Amino acid sequence: MLSLNNLQNVIYNPMIPYVGTIPEQLEPGTLIVIRGHVPCDVDRFQVDLQCGSSVKPRADVAFHFNPRFKRTNCIVCNTLMNEKWGWEEITYDMPFKKEKSFEIVIMVLKEKFQVAVNGKHILLYAHRISLEKVDTLGIYGKVNIHSIGFSFSSVQKSGTPQFSLPFVARLNSSMGPGRTVVIKGEVNTGAKGFNVDLIAGKSKDIALHLNPRLNMKAFVRNSFLQESWGEEERNITCFPFSPGMYFEMIIYCDVREFKVAINGVHSLEYKHRFKELSSIDTLEIDGDIHLLEVRSW
Repeated sequence: MLSLNNLQNVIYNPMIPYVGTIPEQLEPGTLIVIRGHVPCDVDRFQVDLQCGSSVKPRADVAFHFNPRFKRTNCIVCNTLMNEKWGWEEITYDMPFKKEKSFEIVIMVLKEKFQVAVNGKHILLYAHRISLEKVDTLGIYGKVNIHSIGFSFSSVQKSGTPQFSLPFVARLNSSMGPGRTVVIKGEVNTGAKGFNVDLIAGKSKDIALHLNPRLNMKAFVRNSFLQESWGEEERNITCFPFSPGMYFEMIIYCDVREFKVAINGVHSLEYKHRFKELSSIDTLEIDGDIHLLEVRSW
């Protein structure tokens, strides 16, 4: 499970520029978590996942993540091979602010890097250099770094079987306070939306209907009780899904409500409308995702 708290090999207050060996091989599921602060006189800084630390000739950079603060605020991503830069991928959704703290989470996936800043998904960057060659982390520019940490738990093995949709399954045990459901998947690139439903099998009541709609950036919640839908709940501080992204959704059942977290960040609560929690025994998933794993306990 994706945790930003139990990090390994943590380096505190490194001097910048920082160049250090990554303690283990990067694999799908590895997290790199960088916490720091943007100074007021920043013009740019960069985080580089490098193939070695050679300066002359300059080591290849598999992933160059470069927030820039001059003129247009943006993040430029690129790859350096044989001392030549490739094509730039530019993100104008700028999460960094001068004189503010930040947390960068780089998640390594099979075909790409996925970056979140302060709990919000920011960008995807497809691998141009194979992961096996990456062994060094470099941080340069005007930035203060408080800590660098790693999590080497694997998430998405290359041979992961995909579940076909619609997916319907009985929960390992019926719902109740303390019960948890974990859903791992990847949002399709052209996704409009998907839904996750917790159902009372006997009555066919839907106790919890989670329906992220990517085309309108709405995370809709509802219940279908006695053959009719209730009132939708939509309020959310930050819509957590984006086309192409990997996600882990955790649904935790509390006494009064369900709590939902996406990629380790709390997203919403939903007060129980269907009170007979022990009758909730079925999970249904459908829509525009690749479903990779489902667990409940």
